[in-house]
Amino acid sequence: MNHVAGFLIATSVLTFAAGQAPPKGKVHRLEATPDTVAYGYYDAGAKPVLRVASGDIIDVDTLLTSVPDRLEKAGVPAAEVQQSLRDIVARVTNRGPGGHILTGPVFVEGAEPGDALEVRVVSIDLAIPYGYNGCRGFLPENCGPGNTTRIIRLDAQRMIGMFSPGIEVPLRPFFGSMGVAPPPEAGRISSNPPGIHAGNLDNKELVAGTQLFVPIHVAGALFQVGDGHAAQGDGEVDQTAIETSLRGHLQLIVRKGMTLKWPRAETPTHFISMGTDEDLTKATRVAIQEMVDFIAATRGLDKQTAYQLTSVACDASITQLVDGKVGVHVKLPKNIFNAR
Repeated sequence: MNHVAGFLIATSVLTFAAGQAPPKGKVHRLEATPDTVAYGYYDAGAKPVLRVASGDIIDVDTLLTSVPDRLEKAGVPAAEVQQSLRDIVARVTNRGPGGHILTGPVFVEGAEPGDALEVRVVSIDLAIPYGYNGCRGFLPENCGPGNTTRIIRLDAQRMIGMFSPGIEVPLRPFFGSMGVAPPPEAGRISSNPPGIHAGNLDNKELVAGTQLFVPIHVAGALFQVGDGHAAQGDGEVDQTAIETSLRGHLQLIVRKGMTLKWPRAETPTHFISMGTDEDLTKATRVAIQEMVDFIAATRGLDKQTAYQLTSVACDASITQLVDGKVGVHVKLPKNIFNAR
């Protein structure tokens, strides 16, 4: 059996957020090929590779952000480098300024500017038995010379990454980049920095069983996904997580009347607001204000009370420090609200 295929079959997982009904909708298989990826960019003018109805599910492949030669040089056996990665790196010449291989864009019927796209993360599977971590990022002076790529073997049965002898990292796979097309006036933008289109959020909370809500800027939304991570710490300080290829089931739902300025998320245990900016203070202000506004709007509280609740009950975390625009997210625990 092929190493990659056998690994995928062994790690199939299906979960739902607490209180959610199992997803309904047609399932569309979307493999990563030279004809179905956007290499390094989000763009309102990009041609869709798939059209789906609101509520449909995409069964989608994503590829790690690297190239075959670099992986082999770091110690990955040639047989374990995916053929799809070889094909895309060799054949795709239409590339943006970023480095991510993103599957899509997907046109969602009925999506219009002013709506929101709900991305329900139904399942995430590990597609290959390894990931890698580089060394650059926030404090590159800690990185040595030469090849700094570390290959990390993934144990799918125990769901751990074998970082080094005696060090095992728990795996919580998620897609580092899930986003829609930016406003048309932005043109083609790099896949590296996150923004109001979501994109490269690198938010480790967005595992299977969670939901991401993104403001829509163009007809059809033009959803893209990639940058698979097997595990990551808040901050992603050296610029990489355990970077790997993933396969996921994502339900795409158009939310009419949901007007958002910034992406938001929901997990079984928390509501999450987000902010990004080149300046950490500004990103933090956005994330906090988004949470204050969310609490005020959904709980019937005035802004002062909502702000006070944010201070006493929420956690503000640095999502990542290394993508051009830094990210901050604020988590509101659901269990503080009770029937009484």
